[in-house]
Amino acid sequence: MSFLGRGSAPSSGAINQERVEMATQELDMITDIFNRLVSSCHAKCISPRYAEGDLNKGESVCIDRCVAKFFEVNKKVGEKMQAVGAAAGGNPGGFSL
Repeated sequence: MSFLGRGSAPSSGAINQERVEMATQELDMITDIFNRLVSSCHAKCISPRYAEGDLNKGESVCIDRCVAKFFEVNKKVGEKMQAVGAAAGGNPGGFSL
């Protein structure tokens, strides 16, 4: 079965708009995370004065560590948000005031 709903289902052959919308939202979220990652790590690791066309060893190591830390923090925040959502009884917002 196709992700967009064109698989073995004997429907009219139309694309499932709900799945397209979900895929679009997921792509937007992934793009946002990527852009924040690039912006954050570039600001921390790359000098504004480019001396060479390639990254030097220090910049490469800094980028590697920055990306690893970014994803580790992102994972921990996601886990915490899920725990808060579960503790709130699965409310759609996940938070209660």
